[in-house]
Amino acid sequence: MDAAPALTTSLLAALACVVVVMTATALRARQLGVVAVVDVAWGLGFVIVAAVTALVGLAADGADWHRWLVLAMVAAWGGRLAWHVRSRAVGQHGGKEDPRYEEMLGGSLQEVGLGTAVRRVFAVQGTAQWFVSVPVAVGAVLALEHTWVLVLGVVVWATGLVFEAVGDRQLAAYMSRPRDERPPVMDQGLWGWTRHPNYFGDACVWWGLWLAAAASTGWVAGLATVLCPVAMTLFLRNVTGAKLLEKRMSQRDGWDEYAARVPMFFPRPPRS
Repeated sequence: MDAAPALTTSLLAALACVVVVMTATALRARQLGVVAVVDVAWGLGFVIVAAVTALVGLAADGADWHRWLVLAMVAAWGGRLAWHVRSRAVGQHGGKEDPRYEEMLGGSLQEVGLGTAVRRVFAVQGTAQWFVSVPVAVGAVLALEHTWVLVLGVVVWATGLVFEAVGDRQLAAYMSRPRDERPPVMDQGLWGWTRHPNYFGDACVWWGLWLAAAASTGWVAGLATVLCPVAMTLFLRNVTGAKLLEKRMSQRDGWDEYAARVPMFFPRPPRS
């Protein structure tokens, strides 16, 4: 298969995967009564896209080890994320909607209906998922050209995964303590370096995946797809991630002092 047809096939296959995943997730959300189940589909959807486009690449030019490495990177990140959020998305709220999504919808799923949820959440998340996955889909069908870029991508990806996984673990430990025995704001560990280590780590993961994929695309295609991790970073920081969460967190005692001392997104060593 020539490069151009293979590239088109890979991008269309990625789009088809996202449509199927988001459609199935919308139906599951209607069954459970909570839109937050989309958080599980977010990580798993990327894994499915990476797996399918890797198979497209296999048909295009045979076995190329780097695409399987990228698939493993996406699977490690997406699988961990889906496992981490599964109970929060469908069980922790006891059938109640995640406040983030309730704000997006303007009410509960039962109040606004599935159509509104599809327009405001599933279609938006699906579009973002496909766009962000474009470097993976492109890199899957092209041969490795720059090994050093691939190595750099793995390093950035690993840094992000550590921030995300360790930050989530530290937060879970904080939340497991009795409310009267924990400070009102989590400011220990990585949370003393950035107010959102999990979102910062998520962004790093996708910058690393972009580098790993760009190692096989050449400089022109690599620069063209740089908008994808840029969009992911903006999405995490300014849309459904850190900024939206801070609207609720800012009501807590001690938040203003914490926000003045610790940066919102990009980490730096803690200071008094």
